[in-house]
Amino acid sequence: MATPQERDELFAIITAGKKDQELSDLIRTAWNDLHLDAPLFNSTKTELILKNILASGNAQEPTEPKKPNYNLLLWAKFSAAAVGLLFLSFGFYSYLHKDKPVVKKSIAKINPPQHDALPGGSKAVLTLANGKTIILDNAQNGTLAKQGNTVVNKTADGKLVYNLSNMADDNAAPSINTINTPRGGEYQVILPDGTKVWLNAASSIRFPTRFTGNTRDVEITGEAYFEVTKNKLMPFRVKTDRADIEVLGTHFNVMAYGDERLMKTTLLEGAVNIKSGSLTYKLKPGQQAQINATGNTKVTSDIDVDDEVAWKNGIFQFRDAGIDVILRQAARWYDVNITYKGKLPLREFTGRLSRNVKASELLKMIQYTGIAVHIEGKNIIVD
Repeated sequence: MATPQERDELFAIITAGKKDQELSDLIRTAWNDLHLDAPLFNSTKTELILKNILASGNAQEPTEPKKPNYNLLLWAKFSAAAVGLLFLSFGFYSYLHKDKPVVKKSIAKINPPQHDALPGGSKAVLTLANGKTIILDNAQNGTLAKQGNTVVNKTADGKLVYNLSNMADDNAAPSINTINTPRGGEYQVILPDGTKVWLNAASSIRFPTRFTGNTRDVEITGEAYFEVTKNKLMPFRVKTDRADIEVLGTHFNVMAYGDERLMKTTLLEGAVNIKSGSLTYKLKPGQQAQINATGNTKVTSDIDVDDEVAWKNGIFQFRDAGIDVILRQAARWYDVNITYKGKLPLREFTGRLSRNVKASELLKMIQYTGIAVHIEGKNIIVD
């Protein structure tokens, strides 16, 4: 999101052109009046505005161009209904970097896609201790299973809730359950201790139907957001393939996909200890622990926690992200495969988009930077 100073600079630059007063007024009005559920501009108006911006920029091109910086700024309060302003934000890049060269780029017409992919939804499979599987998105609301002293219920709003019976036998051995979300799926579960868990696409959580002993242990793959119920006598521990995370009661996000270079644990409130190998790191709110494949750990405060948990709130949110990072998220959410026909484009993107849009809307964001990308069947192809 742009600061007031950055927005003023943007509008000042636009109005510097001889024919840009109308453009400035139009964009300023759109910026102030933007609503998430209403269209901004039609495609013809969007393309015309963007052509005018780039045409003006090309007239200022220096005689000795330097290597362009592709850190594209998208200052927009938008969702699927505001994709037009997203495209304009890409065009503003050359204005926002007046000391850098303006890159000439023709405006390719974005034709309606012949293929598309729908966004993911609430989908998961529950595997009980006896091996029985229940497809949760197809299951009726109400009691799904009884395991010892634990009753498993699916609520009307699509959550899975584990409730302990009032007649719980402390000597009864708990059963182990697993919830898996497919690509194109996400799910919420409330564990037996009341801890709330959000599972992202292509993720899993393995946990007991009743917590016993000195700790509350769960195992995850993929990505999960936790709001842990406080219990000082029984710490909550999350196990991944790279680290163990121990908390007493807190909110945090764990991203531990096998195809990502880093495992990331981001703390929103409370405190967590990250144990990787023989070392333990304590996080404070707003910090993130990053662990690579060899176990090297870095703790940083230079993050925006909103970026890390945007997926839980139904948002794609990127900050200086490579196209490979964006498309890996797209592959998991739209259940598609990614193919690069040439070299990986070395550009970075910053932006925000609803996860409820079709894949073509996300690809339009990329196409308007000059990168050729399209869908064929179940494949997103970068030419």
